[in-house]
Amino acid sequence: MSPLSLPRPAADESAPYYHGYIGKVPGEQIGEYLAAQAREVERLLAPLNDAAARFRYAPEKWSVKEIVGHICDAERIFSYRLLRIARGDGTPLAGFDENAYVPPAAFDARALPDLLREFQAVRASTIALVEGLPAQAWDRRGEASGKTVSTRALVYIMVGHVTHHLGVLRERYRLPASSDSLAAV
Repeated sequence: MSPLSLPRPAADESAPYYHGYIGKVPGEQIGEYLAAQAREVERLLAPLNDAAARFRYAPEKWSVKEIVGHICDAERIFSYRLLRIARGDGTPLAGFDENAYVPPAAFDARALPDLLREFQAVRASTIALVEGLPAQAWDRRGEASGKTVSTRALVYIMVGHVTHHLGVLRERYRLPASSDSLAAV
């Protein structure tokens, strides 16, 4: 089985919380979706100036920059989990509190182009990892945040997580739709 096209994970391959992210992935062309999202994030956010990138639709909500930083953090953590589980490491992996990660990161103090370059680098690393996995790695399961998860589910979760945040940026932050969305792939 090619890592660029993976069957959808079964319900028992991740915690129910993640089924919403997995459900946002329109098909099985994971390699195409990973690459398309990298382009989509760039097209959607690169035109923003600093004031627009610091916008929050409500006082307690993250800014656009904080969303980009959060996406980078989450993808690194999901990729690390994927690596450990794909390599057969049975060590239970700790969870993380995304809300606790954002304030100390000071994403709003950074330039948006720097955050976008970081996302591109993180995504490129994810793509390289995914493309290099042997077929048998996709069925491996491990434990993260006290729940069972497979490598296949983790890559679907990564794609669905970014899809979720792109939807929030379009709906709540009123950023325009992109012709390069996953629905078009």
